[in-house]
Amino acid sequence: MSQFSCKLSGIYFQVLPLIICFCLAVSCVKPDENLPLKFNFFEEEQPPTPILTFDTVFTSIGSVTRRFTVHNPNNNEITTNILLAGGKKSNFSINVNGVFNTDFKNVTIPKKDSIFVLVKVNVDPGNVNDPFLLTDSILFQTGSRNQKVKLMAYGQDANYIVADRGSEGLRYKIVSGLPIDPVSGEPTGYVQHVTWTKDKPYVVYGWAAIDSTCSLTIEAGTKIYFHNNSGLWASPYSSLEVNGTIDQPVLFRGDRLEKWYDTDYAQWNRIWINEGANATISNAIVTNAFIGIQVDPFPHNTIIVTENSLVKIENTIIKNTQTCGLLARFLNVDMTNCVLYNNGASSFRLEGGNYTMKHLTVGNYFSAAKPAPERKDPACYVSNFVSDYYGTDAAWDVKADFYNCILTGKVETEVFTKKVNEAKLAVSFKSCLVKSKDKSEYFDEFCLLNKDPMFKDIEKQDYTLLPASPALGKGVPNIGVPFDILGNSRGDKPDLGAYQH
Repeated sequence: MSQFSCKLSGIYFQVLPLIICFCLAVSCVKPDENLPLKFNFFEEEQPPTPILTFDTVFTSIGSVTRRFTVHNPNNNEITTNILLAGGKKSNFSINVNGVFNTDFKNVTIPKKDSIFVLVKVNVDPGNVNDPFLLTDSILFQTGSRNQKVKLMAYGQDANYIVADRGSEGLRYKIVSGLPIDPVSGEPTGYVQHVTWTKDKPYVVYGWAAIDSTCSLTIEAGTKIYFHNNSGLWASPYSSLEVNGTIDQPVLFRGDRLEKWYDTDYAQWNRIWINEGANATISNAIVTNAFIGIQVDPFPHNTIIVTENSLVKIENTIIKNTQTCGLLARFLNVDMTNCVLYNNGASSFRLEGGNYTMKHLTVGNYFSAAKPAPERKDPACYVSNFVSDYYGTDAAWDVKADFYNCILTGKVETEVFTKKVNEAKLAVSFKSCLVKSKDKSEYFDEFCLLNKDPMFKDIEKQDYTLLPASPALGKGVPNIGVPFDILGNSRGDKPDLGAYQH
């Protein structure tokens, strides 16, 4: 053997023990079986203490199922026991691997993998007006380690309006009706003039209907929640008064209150107002509907009577609708200091009738929680052509005047008018900021064309104006709107839109 080979052999026998010791040391390292479980609640910000929260849940209704994942960060599979602390008496229920139970033994979680835990809450009637807190915990016992996820929900008793008559297409409950049946002459148990108060919220299944010649008054601070396909219906020649205030607006929205639904659409149907109705909606928030507010005749009428039919909407926000914010046909509507945004079709669609629009803010940058087609309809649509009114088309005179409005959004032209020869189209835009590819004959010389209104924060749905907005001080004064939607004085130089900077 050469001298060089001997040197290599010596080095080999010196290094070999070190290699063997290293391998033995590595093989003796215990796997990380005792790492704690990790919980993911599908929220942008994870709470420091694992907690699953539910928004207000109405008594006797339950809630949407919420879920979270339990992640095993170890290199080996592990088993854990999962226990609902409150047991069978808990308001909460849990589902693990497709099974509802309160106690799950030896649940296996593969290495570097997760399982889903589904949680529901059901609230028993509390007979109290104020929300009450419900709590519990889910316990995880993994070897000698104990972890828990807290559960928290607010329960709320409510007034329930449940449809009890009508066809499948229009199931309704008369909430204000004549006390004497006009046919039998027998008492019906109805009250002709009804007031909804803010003490408890109202939860509506089907349509809450106001009978002809009867009235419904909704006081400030009242909250009305509608189940899927439900709505509020002011029938012909009824009366609806929504008397919200700046500090206590009246809320109309769907009955799913989890945060995800705040920007979702079509959670309920609409507020529907027929001919002859005396309707005033003041300081309200209308959100998550298929259509926000619809004003048109009941379809049984072959002769449409528009006299003495005026709907007033003021200081109101209509947002997050699948289609129109306001759909009005044939009748008469005045809107003042209103904000319309995130509407899947037109923010308002006016077909025939008479309209006076003052200090509207329309910023239709439509987006929704669910995937939705891109909006193509203009934010502001006015026509003397009434399309597909219960299977028929009609030409009908229209007069629409816009003062000091902001009408903008994503579409290239957000103001569109359509005329047919058989009826009059009288439209005017006075001192308005409008987004339009072409300068219309209906725009006066003071209209601002294709200017960025400089809203404060569109993503956060804040449509107040920044200090550099071109809409500041450009409004026509003395048009009968001394205050903005927040009660601020407009002074001698009113800003365009619903908000005075």
